[in-house]
Order: sequence, then C-alpha cells, then structure tokens
Amino acid sequence: MTAPSVCKRTLSGKCLCGAVHYAVADAFSYAANCHCSNCRRATGAAFKPFAGIERDRLAITKGKDGLMIFGEGSAHDAHCGRCGSLLYSVVREGAWAHVAMGTLVDDPSIRPTAHIFVGSKAPWFTITDGLPQYQEHVVAG
Repeated sequence: MTAPSVCKRTLSGKCLCGAVHYAVADAFSYAANCHCSNCRRATGAAFKPFAGIERDRLAITKGKDGLMIFGEGSAHDAHCGRCGSLLYSVVREGAWAHVAMGTLVDDPSIRPTAHIFVGSKAPWFTITDGLPQYQEHVVAG
C-alpha cells in the first residue's frame, strides 16, 4: 500500500514592480472575498480575494528587506515597500497568512467560497455571483 500523495506543488507570487517575490504551497485551507473597509482600503478595490494557509508555508524568495509591514508581528499586512502592493496578511495570532490572490503568478487549486464582511461592503459594488454572503466572518455550521 502506498502513502497518500501530499501536495508538493509550489506557487509563486510577486508585487506589481517585481521587487518582492514569494513562494507558497498550493495547500490553502480556505479562500474568500473580504469586503471589510480595511481590505478595501489596503487593495483599493471593492474586495480582497484571499487564500488562507499556515504561515510557515509561505516564504519570501526575493526582496524580504523591501517589505513594508503595517501592524505587529502576530497581526499585520505585508506590502512591497516600493510599489505598495499588498502581498499577504498575517492573522490568527501569527499562525496563518492570508495571501492576496491577485498577487499569485500561478493558478492556485482553490477558489473563494464565500463573501465575508458584506455588512460593510462598498455601496457602489453589487455582488452578482452565487457564493454565500456573510455579514462578518463565515459562520461555522
């Protein structure tokens, strides 16, 4: 009997200007579209599509000294210090990273499964897909 296969695929990502690159395992646990005002301000968009993964499965491969960190060690946003791209957020007491899906170069196997924080979404944006919508965080069932 053989052992079950483990996802060994690694995805690459980078900022707009290319100063910061990262590698992340294609082993995300969840993905969502966040409509909170902080994510909207950080991205300049109607929402932030993100994918969650254990923090130690994400590594900066180029430009680590060029990161601009907003927040503390256990909860912060990591941007490129040159172009300002939001690359990821450290969450859940520093144990997890929420990778901004728009910065991925490679296609991840996961897709967002919900819209969260729609209670504070931009009034000018209309959600038109069939994904579940939550006023705040996803409610466990």
